[in-house]
Amino acid sequence: MAFFSLTKSVLSALLILTLANSSAGARPRKLDLWIPDTDLLTYHNGGVLQGNIPVSIIWYGYFSWAQKSIITDFLLSLTYNQWEPNPSVAQWWSTIDQLYLSKVGNNNKRTKVTLAHQSDNWYQWGKYLTMSQIAQLASHATTPKGGITLVFTAQDVAVENFCMNHCAVHGSDQSSGTTFIWVGNSENQCPGQCAWPFHQPEYGPQTPPLLPPNGDLGIDGMVMNLASMFAGTATNPFGNGYYQGPQEAPMEACTACPGVYGKGAYPGFPGHLLIDSSTGASYNANGFSGRKYVLPAIFDPTTSSCLTLN
Repeated sequence: MAFFSLTKSVLSALLILTLANSSAGARPRKLDLWIPDTDLLTYHNGGVLQGNIPVSIIWYGYFSWAQKSIITDFLLSLTYNQWEPNPSVAQWWSTIDQLYLSKVGNNNKRTKVTLAHQSDNWYQWGKYLTMSQIAQLASHATTPKGGITLVFTAQDVAVENFCMNHCAVHGSDQSSGTTFIWVGNSENQCPGQCAWPFHQPEYGPQTPPLLPPNGDLGIDGMVMNLASMFAGTATNPFGNGYYQGPQEAPMEACTACPGVYGKGAYPGFPGHLLIDSSTGASYNANGFSGRKYVLPAIFDPTTSSCLTLN
């Protein structure tokens, strides 16, 4: 079992994230300052997720219908683009497909995300979970090989190393060909770390927070972290796909561009984003059913630059 994680701490220097794992056979990731190196983000001849990617969801703890719909609409937005104006979530996902996924194996295989199953878990193991328990929760899902199980924990659930080392994790079991992503709601625990720029940063320059596009600081922060982990899972599901730097502490498709959401980004400033004229909220991607989201930049391995939507 391998784990890969994401931190959103905003320091005077950008941080990249890594992974902490307590199970045997895992490749541990640890938190470090982001220092650009000369190694390019390249393909390491392993598997990526392609074709139809079924997604199962486990909601651990209480999530309102409105909160669930913000996240599920994001997932639907990844490949549903009939009426979405650009910049869009589908455009963001298409960029990942073009830069990474389509270059492996069958170049004509279009990657599509579909919602397969959702279930609620009402605090089965209480309000503190270890990463091993997160992996167990994911293993109980019926997600088929090549799919992703998403485990979301509510704002009153603490998770091992949440806020201290990471905001989200993606993991895998190569023997079964399964992957999972965990994302926690940081609103009551560490919004300055895991929901920035919708909350003032815990460290570094104290720039005014942005208004979240869906009016829910914790859930909008979860979507940003989910997007980063979704990109990492698809392009580097088992630790031997696309990554930059050492295998035990890699940067991936989005974590290679930490803290970048719009053009002109720098430490403490997410970049120039679009503003919803009716609400004053910031966004950079249109989604399903009129939704708006803030999504991370994507590292372009052909130009060694961070691509933003706007």
